[in-house]
Amino acid sequence: MSPWEKVKDAVMDALDVETFLVCSSEDEAVRAMRALMDAMGLGAADIVFLEMAGPGARVRARAYVHRPGDRYGWLGGEADGEAGNPGSA
Repeated sequence: MSPWEKVKDAVMDALDVETFLVCSSEDEAVRAMRALMDAMGLGAADIVFLEMAGPGARVRARAYVHRPGDRYGWLGGEADGEAGNPGSA
């Protein structure tokens, strides 16, 4: 298992990435941020914040690592929420 896979298994739901991109429009910022998330191996991402300022835009994207019903690494690989869940008895 790669270091990324080990860390990814510890992520409960999503990863947010925020940065300032030099761009001339919101559309350009969205395209650039989605390309960045894809290049990082995070796949489809939602743009959750975008603010044009000066020479570009402050952009935050959210990529879901685990969605409801996924096999969660932090539960020991169990999908039903029983194993490894401190709240279950």
